[in-house]
Amino acid sequence: MNYTELSKRISYILRHNPHEYGLLLDKGGWVDLEALISALKVLEQYKKLDVADIENMMIHTSKKRHEIHMGRIRALYGHTLKERIEKKPAQPPEILFHGTSRASAEKIFKEGLSSKGRQYVHLSPEKKTAYIVGKRKDNNPIVLVIDAKYAWSAGILFYPGNEYTWLSESIPAKFIREC
Repeated sequence: MNYTELSKRISYILRHNPHEYGLLLDKGGWVDLEALISALKVLEQYKKLDVADIENMMIHTSKKRHEIHMGRIRALYGHTLKERIEKKPAQPPEILFHGTSRASAEKIFKEGLSSKGRQYVHLSPEKKTAYIVGKRKDNNPIVLVIDAKYAWSAGILFYPGNEYTWLSESIPAKFIREC
């Protein structure tokens, strides 16, 4: 079983298009694990898929994209669905980072960060991770520093995604500087 491929397929379903597979997410982004497995079994490569395969996928893939709880599964971040996935806010680390292209940085310094096609802005607690994310958009990306402690104290909400990702609906420009 190719766990990376399975992880990407499940991410696509849970983040972007559950309806294509006959699934309906609840307000927290959860779906019944057995329903997801049944939906995947329609595809030839997943005919023998079971819960153990999903659990092994989560153990053996480098990116923590999903969580399972009480027979349900959800994607932790990256949603583009029209229906808002509700998250519980939590106090973030003092600073967070965001990697972006040089072209986008100018606009961000003026207008702040917005989620664009996703439900949340993705932030990292590590500069290195933000740089890697920025490389997807620009060979020489800019890493932005988010004064998360100051933003939090001003009422900006942050949500844990996973150990490498924090989320926010938007970050005003006054909380952003170049690294």
